[in-house]
Amino acid sequence: MRILVLGSGAREHALVTALAAEGAHRITAAPGNPGIGAEAEVLSLDVADPQLVSEFAADEGVELVVIGPEAPLVAGVADAVRAAGIPVFGPDRAAAALEGSKTFAKEVMSRAQVPTGGAQLASTVEEVERALDAFGTPYVVKADGLAAGKGVLVTSDRAEAVQHAERWLPVGPVLVEEFLDGQEVSVFVLSDGEHVRALPPAQDFKRLGDGDTGPNTGGMGAYTPVPFLTARFGSEDAFSRAVLEQVAQPVVDELRANGSPFVGLLYCGLIVTDAGIRVIEFNARFGDPETQAVLTRLDAPLSELLFAAATGRLGDAPDPLPISPRAAVTLVLASEGYPEQVQTGRHISGTAAVDRSHDGGVRVLHAATARDGDALVATGGRVLNVVATGDTLADARALAYEGLEAIELPGGVYRTDIARAAAEAEAGR
Repeated sequence: MRILVLGSGAREHALVTALAAEGAHRITAAPGNPGIGAEAEVLSLDVADPQLVSEFAADEGVELVVIGPEAPLVAGVADAVRAAGIPVFGPDRAAAALEGSKTFAKEVMSRAQVPTGGAQLASTVEEVERALDAFGTPYVVKADGLAAGKGVLVTSDRAEAVQHAERWLPVGPVLVEEFLDGQEVSVFVLSDGEHVRALPPAQDFKRLGDGDTGPNTGGMGAYTPVPFLTARFGSEDAFSRAVLEQVAQPVVDELRANGSPFVGLLYCGLIVTDAGIRVIEFNARFGDPETQAVLTRLDAPLSELLFAAATGRLGDAPDPLPISPRAAVTLVLASEGYPEQVQTGRHISGTAAVDRSHDGGVRVLHAATARDGDALVATGGRVLNVVATGDTLADARALAYEGLEAIELPGGVYRTDIARAAAEAEAGR
């Protein structure tokens, strides 16, 4: 199949790696990155330009377009590609508003009777302060629109909550929400607008520092499976089934009934409270860095599932999907100063040796890199991911850290506690 993957990060590198492993496709990525370029053709293309992307796909005989990041979805790229008669994995602009507007998502959940926390939209500092006082501490403040994973703040400091709101109010309204107490989990759900299938749940780590300290980031690591879900629900499959029945299917049904069928990946950001599953947020695409771990556990050709979703035939896919029992851990290596004062342009070494030395058990995925002659350099905040698999979380974790520590990036930062508690729980400690 001729496949076009849009995006340039580690999430897209993970998608390309999974598709390329099938050995049956011609894959192009735009704009891609040096890591992706080792596995697929890369080209420069404005991926947020609907007309440009649809014309390229039509001219090149592309049979499936896979949209990675959120910006092209909210820009309507999927609409244009779909209008050109080309299968596309990614929702139209109207359905992608689930991610583009937290308020829209809350309205959909209300109509679909999906469990979530209370929320109040605020357009001024005075409205924010009244909502903060009404909900009480801890305070939860969210930018209503896209914020590159940095628009959410949870804090017990009222002044900090107000300051966060003041940062985002010039962009648009903010949501002040009820705090929900529990463990967060990410679940990726494939949808063809009617049918849904769940990928295995994962947990990610948003804070920069060990012990969930420091500023919020786009994500510093992730792992799957999630041991506490088995303890709470009896099995990973039982939890995934509950998410499909209580969250994903009602939302997909609601959007279809209102003329905006959701075709693509519904990212369910959840929290498991004492009262049950609650939705924190939705995204309209694969999450980063969870995708990098989750895709390693899929025991079915990814291309077939994406194409089935894009063409309305996901109902023919196995339910549940075939999932490997093996564990996977993703570690993020970031530039010095991330996330506020990122130092770029520094040379990276050791990535090729890590890929070669572990016989497929460890992969380096590129997130923000470029070539400077023969040298590999960092071009952004989250630079590389190291993804490892193993029979247990402890095995996968050990391999991932061994690989990460073999990579040199001057001033590079990473967390040392990704999946540590989960590995101990899995081992019964």
